[in-house]
Parts: sequence; structure tokens; C-alpha cells
Amino acid sequence: MRAVIVTGSGRAFCAGADLSGGGETFAKGGSDVRAKTGVMRDGGGLVSLRIFESKKPVIGAINGAAVGVGVTMTLPMDIRLASNSSKFGFVFAKRGIVPEAASSWFLPRIVGISQATEWCFTGRMISADEAKEGRLVRSVHAPEDLMPAARAIAREIAENTAPVSVALSRQMLWRMLGADHPMQAHRVDSRAINSRGASDDAREGVMSFLEKRPANFPVKVSDGLPEVFPEWQDPQFS
Repeated sequence: MRAVIVTGSGRAFCAGADLSGGGETFAKGGSDVRAKTGVMRDGGGLVSLRIFESKKPVIGAINGAAVGVGVTMTLPMDIRLASNSSKFGFVFAKRGIVPEAASSWFLPRIVGISQATEWCFTGRMISADEAKEGRLVRSVHAPEDLMPAARAIAREIAENTAPVSVALSRQMLWRMLGADHPMQAHRVDSRAINSRGASDDAREGVMSFLEKRPANFPVKVSDGLPEVFPEWQDPQFS
């Protein structure tokens, strides 16, 4: 598997929390997680962090309403496409709660702080066109064209690139969003280009270009991903 496509199975992509519990809907918070781990944690954040840590590209094909956690869970996805019938809502303030799923980290980095605050402060529903204008999604498609467009991107990645290079690039781009200085990126880039440049993938990439043939990259992510973040330690939840 070279890429992951996430989409909804019905008319909605993910319509958010089930509000049938009435006024006590959000009272439990992360109690289910706490019962299992002994620590109060936001369940949406656990999902977002798992997507963030993926070694495969993740493409969101948003086919309908994406509201609450339904939209925040898409933020760590690398590429988001939307159907023209989709709509988005950071509705948390309207329900008396706040954004979750680590979206206060992801959303401003994707759309900018001004756009993020407008959407979160108003809680209004956002059309697919506004989402594209605000850079939340890359493109808007007719419903029947959404999955073909997502698959075309996944196919382009799978057929033309080295899996380890894509996995490493994904880590580098996401992690460096939180770097304090470009020197941190320079250190990582230097280790990564040195390791990849000496790999069988680099030899195959150059030779396939010179010989005008498709590349067959031999190195696998499972056992060939170099460690280029020796000083990087993921923060612990406390």
C-alpha cells in the first residue's frame, strides 16, 4: 500500500458528535480513554496524532458534511479534496465547547491564524468553495469525480516516487512546521539527503531517468527508513 484515501460511506463524510444525549453529550469528555489508560485525553486528538504519525501519504476525499471532529480529523491528512456538495463546520463555540483533535496546532498552520480564528469564533458552516478559497482543501469536484481525482493523486505518488523518500519527506515537512529555526531543518535535510543519496533508490532513480524507463525503487519503508531525527523526542502527554 502506497497511499491511504479516507472518505465517507454515506451522504456525510463525518457529521460530528452524536447529540442525542442532550445537554450531557459532552459531559464525559475523555472519560472512555481515561478508563482505559488512567489519563484524561481527547479521543479526537488520539486519532489526529495517529494520522500525523503515518508513514504513508493520507488523502482526504471529503464527500459530504464534515462537522466538528469530522473536519478536525482531516487536518493532519496531507491532501484534502472536496465534493461540491460538502460543507465544513468548526462549530465548537456554538455548542459551548472548544476545538479538539489537536486542531489548534494544525488549523492555523494550514489556513493561517486569521482564517482559523474566523471559522472557529463564528462556528458558521463553510461551503466547499470557501474551504478551497481558504486553503482548507486543494480542489472541489462533482460528487462522481471526487474519488477518481483522489485515486489519480494516489496513483501518481505510487507510480513515480520512492516509498522511503515520500515517507521521509512527510515526516520532514510536518515536523519542521514546529521548528524554532531553519537550522533545525538544515540538520535534518543534511542527514536525509546524505542517507538517501547513497541508497539503492537514488541509484535506481538516476539510472531510470537516463535510460528513459519507469523506476523500480527497491527500498521498503518497513526496513529502510533512515533515522534523521536523532534529537527528536515526541512530547509525552501529561
